[in-house]
Amino acid sequence: MPARVHAILVVRPHGRGPTDLHLSRTLRALAAQTRRADVLTVVLCGPDETLTRLASESGAEAVIVAGRNTGFAEALRLAGRRISGDAVWLLAQDTAPAPDALARLAGALETAPSVALAAPKLVSWDDPTRIVSLGVTLTRTGRTVGLADGELDQGQHDAGEDVLGSDIRGVLVRAQVWQALGGVDPGLAGADEGLDLGIRARLAGGRVALAPTAIVAVAGDGVAGTPTGRSAGARGRRLYAVRKAQLHRRLVYAPAPVVPLHWLSLLPLALWRTLGHLVAKNPGRIGPEWAASVSVLVGLASVIRARRTIRRTRTTSWLSLAQLRIGRRDLRERLEDEADAATAPREELRFFSGGGAWVVLGALATSLLSFSALLAWPVLGGGGLAPLRSGVVALWTDAAYGPRALGWDTVGPADPFAAVVALIGSLSPLAPSRALVILWVLALPLAALGGWFAATRVTERSVLRCTAAFAWAVAPTFLVALIEGRPAAVILHLALPWLVYTATAARRSWSIAGLASILLVIVVACAPSLAPALGVLWLVALILAIVVRRGRGAGRIIWLVIPSIAVFLPLVWYHLTIGDPLAVFADPGRPLAVAGNPDGLLPKILFAFGYPSTDGAGWLQFLGEDGRAWWVAAFTAPVLVLALLGPALGRLLPASLALVAAGLGVATAVLASGIALTAGSSGPVAIWPGSALSLAWAGLLLAAVAGLDGFRRVDALVPVAASLVIAFLAIGAVPALTAVIRGDAALTDGPASTLPAYVQTAGSEGERDGEQTATLVLTVQADAAYSAAVVWGASETLGGQTTVQSTRPALTAGDRELAHVTADLVSTATGDVVVDLARHGIAYVLLEEAPGESDVARAARLGAQNLLNQRADLVSVGETARGALWSVDGTIAERTVDDASGPHSIRVALLQLGVIVVALLLAVPTRASLRAGRRHPRIIGEGVRL
Repeated sequence: MPARVHAILVVRPHGRGPTDLHLSRTLRALAAQTRRADVLTVVLCGPDETLTRLASESGAEAVIVAGRNTGFAEALRLAGRRISGDAVWLLAQDTAPAPDALARLAGALETAPSVALAAPKLVSWDDPTRIVSLGVTLTRTGRTVGLADGELDQGQHDAGEDVLGSDIRGVLVRAQVWQALGGVDPGLAGADEGLDLGIRARLAGGRVALAPTAIVAVAGDGVAGTPTGRSAGARGRRLYAVRKAQLHRRLVYAPAPVVPLHWLSLLPLALWRTLGHLVAKNPGRIGPEWAASVSVLVGLASVIRARRTIRRTRTTSWLSLAQLRIGRRDLRERLEDEADAATAPREELRFFSGGGAWVVLGALATSLLSFSALLAWPVLGGGGLAPLRSGVVALWTDAAYGPRALGWDTVGPADPFAAVVALIGSLSPLAPSRALVILWVLALPLAALGGWFAATRVTERSVLRCTAAFAWAVAPTFLVALIEGRPAAVILHLALPWLVYTATAARRSWSIAGLASILLVIVVACAPSLAPALGVLWLVALILAIVVRRGRGAGRIIWLVIPSIAVFLPLVWYHLTIGDPLAVFADPGRPLAVAGNPDGLLPKILFAFGYPSTDGAGWLQFLGEDGRAWWVAAFTAPVLVLALLGPALGRLLPASLALVAAGLGVATAVLASGIALTAGSSGPVAIWPGSALSLAWAGLLLAAVAGLDGFRRVDALVPVAASLVIAFLAIGAVPALTAVIRGDAALTDGPASTLPAYVQTAGSEGERDGEQTATLVLTVQADAAYSAAVVWGASETLGGQTTVQSTRPALTAGDRELAHVTADLVSTATGDVVVDLARHGIAYVLLEEAPGESDVARAARLGAQNLLNQRADLVSVGETARGALWSVDGTIAERTVDDASGPHSIRVALLQLGVIVVALLLAVPTRASLRAGRRHPRIIGEGVRL
């Protein structure tokens, strides 16, 4: 047994816990040792009156006061100058040894002269049955593995003796070995200090012996060891320390010829591991990864010192350590056991057995009956619909910054909705327009599927899930969007339940948060007017995460809005530069006016019941009446009543938050219905309130379902209430679901192109470059005024629509030039205006015949047609289904635009692409993320009741 033991106690004031309480317990434990330390030196890392008093009363030989930022290794070095004895006991403020701990450690050190240091069994400060550390080893790649970390102490490891290393806390080291090795390596940043000390001791010919019966309780808040705690700051410090120690050891242990290669690979390896962290859903590791890599990159001095020490003391080969490393098979089995132990069972989803599949199949059958005529249509038209580009490349070109597909010289960012259209069209690359037809036919079952999964976040009851699925599929605003031909609103309604499903659980997993962030981009792209309401809900979720969850998961919630901000940034910046910031909230796609009369109080009241217009989702047409269908509110009244009762029925938090979402949706609809940001052919067009009502309907359904789920007093009433909701909604959906059959829907068969077929045929035959040339479309209004539009390519397309043009607050230079060209064409048969058209890239002139043309308009159109026929530089193609068409004679110049911000737009595009790629990498599920997801209940806020 060592004749003399020198204990070094390092204390950091105001550490990561109650320092004075922990230090008091540690000092009492030292005083109660059956074999007391002969000398005690206390190192205070920073001045503190209370701790100084406790140290001075402890009987310490010396109290050393160092700087507040002094680390454990540096504190030991300061105290090491005063070492007098045969062994050094390394302690911190939060290491309270059992009464016989030092005696047993000294006994382990005395078993053989080859034992250089003895390591105790570290147990939890508050739970001595939980092992914190008992021996540490390495994988072949240098990863640190605790041999018994976190296990329940049942004596299963008490027979262990030799290990590669240990935790630094409580270790008893021979003084001669301590002096020879130079103490703890300060380049490790607080992690793997005991492991490194053990490796260097073994290379010097010594051994590391375990003393499992020597018990030391540790709290994990002292200056020794890696930082503990569940806060984001503690986790970041811990990750930084562990990664820096790993990289530092790699450079220290590597053969000399390989060290430069390891040093040069630090930053490329950090980049590669960044991608790996994204795929593994660990973005919180990226910052510490780069910080540790840069720190080791510039910290070669500590590497050189450590290598010099090993070279001076090493007496055995590195191969002697191989038998103490952990093998790949053992590591895999260990990780699998830990993962299985951490995975809690979760109740089955019951999609098939619970009736969800039958609801979806029923919605599919209903859709086939209601929209069967659409299956014969190659292109869907009518309302706000338009054909899609014929190629995938052209689809994504419309979604990029640059010249827009409409306008004389419109250049700017694309609407994010164009990317959504491109994504849908890419699902049918040979016939992109066909994808919209299929989407319309599958809309009802897809909505039912989304509604069912969204309901799984608030209830386990199958009847309530099926009710929510049915109610979401026949939502009045959704049915109106289908029969009026509003593609953005339809896609929004299909994506919104999946956003609810993922966003409500985003704080739990980076995989879910990544998927939710992508869905949020789609939702806001389809309805930018929802951004303020969704922003409020995001802020509420963030506050709850910070206040209720103490910040856990707040980073994931913050991430939700990052992709949307990146995607909308160019459009927001564009509208800010032209002084029209509200234009960013305009509806994307073709401007389409609201059906019915939106003025008065009645439309606002109907908003609360889910109806976007006063025609009652087709009831007035169904009955052949005029006026306002105020009575249709009865069909959705059961949902509204149950939603308002939701918080009182039992599920307070989910129902209340759902009602907040519903209120935000209704308020947005009321405000949006009175704001006109776009201009159509018939004048200003207000924001469609139906998109906001989809959010309101989601909130009402979730509140109603949460309330019924919490109503446990009379379970028999739940099926009755669900049946009542289904019956009323089914009756209310009859006019919309039969509109196509009755011919009352706005949907039409095509057209495949909004321009004459000759334009498209000429482009495909190479006579004109279909994407680089344009058609000037002239339309005579009822008062004999002319409207002019320039369409680039073979057709006006859905993805080519742009709010950059439709929301212009004032005439641009291009608008004035187009007006002058139009005036010259329809007022005289002479002049060089056609040469200007050819120079600008316009290859065709189309004079449309408007439907329901007045006599005044017809006379003006015929007069203009006569003047255009007299021009020698225009070749008459003839009458087409779209109107009279002329071809510009001569060479047509390629489209040229003055885009001074080209390089800047490329950088913005790369930024957007990078953010989306990060979101996709986060969203891709892994085995670990799926296992982690099963640890949480599927229902959100289940435990919060009145």
